[in-house]
Amino acid sequence: MRRLGSQCDRTNLLSVQALDTKYPRAEVQVGVDLVQRLLREQHPDLAELKITLVDVGWDNVTHRVGDELAVRMPRREAAVQLLLKEQRWLSTLADWIDIPVPRLVRAGRPSSAFRWPWSVVQWLPGQTCDVTPLSADQAQVLGLNLRRLHRRAPPDAPTNPSRGVPLQQRDEFVQTCLEALSHSISAHRGDSLRWLWSDGLRAPKSELSVWLHGDLHPRNVLSRGGLLSGILDWGDLASGDPATDLASAWMLFDGREAPSAVFESYGASPALALRARSWAVFFGAALSNTEDARHLSIGRRIIDRLVRHAERDT
Repeated sequence: MRRLGSQCDRTNLLSVQALDTKYPRAEVQVGVDLVQRLLREQHPDLAELKITLVDVGWDNVTHRVGDELAVRMPRREAAVQLLLKEQRWLSTLADWIDIPVPRLVRAGRPSSAFRWPWSVVQWLPGQTCDVTPLSADQAQVLGLNLRRLHRRAPPDAPTNPSRGVPLQQRDEFVQTCLEALSHSISAHRGDSLRWLWSDGLRAPKSELSVWLHGDLHPRNVLSRGGLLSGILDWGDLASGDPATDLASAWMLFDGREAPSAVFESYGASPALALRARSWAVFFGAALSNTEDARHLSIGRRIIDRLVRHAERDT
């Protein structure tokens, strides 16, 4: 979820942007012609397949190639290491879960046409969950698969400075985002979110460092007819606190009981559930301070769910 910006007054805009949350400018232009040229140079058997732009993200540009493949290319240098992480680790992690992921099919090399590595991956059918929400019975499916994914990470596993870390390391960022939101949400909602965030800060820290996806917001999860059909964008994969991924219980489901079903199928401890809810505050507050209309809508829905559940529990 590295697509964060701001929709607040100029003072708050500057403070949020200081935390690297503004949608970054593309450092290279990636279009259909470039994709076709690279395929002709390195994978000529794919070059005549139909190429269609799918999405321009915070870090990468994705084109569909034929019916079964996609090309994923960095749009800025900071994304290169994220793509290399996917190439290095995703095939291993994918074998542990029953949910499809965009497995690497071929690795593209840097060349005179494009100076960074790039990937040809499997195409996953479906729509992102902000467009086609998951049905409530998929909460159990998500919890079981996250349990399988969250294996103890080896010493050489990558880390991420903004995912899987102790919540205390994200406190300044969250407080800045909540302050920015004070102009667009009620004081009651702001107080509820601060209380939920603080509840997780007080919870015991994770004693385990496990494999994480790191960015399970609705635009990175696919649905087909309400069934969980794929997980995209593994650039934030890292080792850390599993609560980061379990925040998806609040991001992906509208049903009142769905978060509990995720935690129960996962076997989450009370402390882990509290930290997961606070990570949901992090994602909700960050996505609600964005220039992207889809992310703004996702963030507001997350906040609405969190506040409604807090009011019910109280």
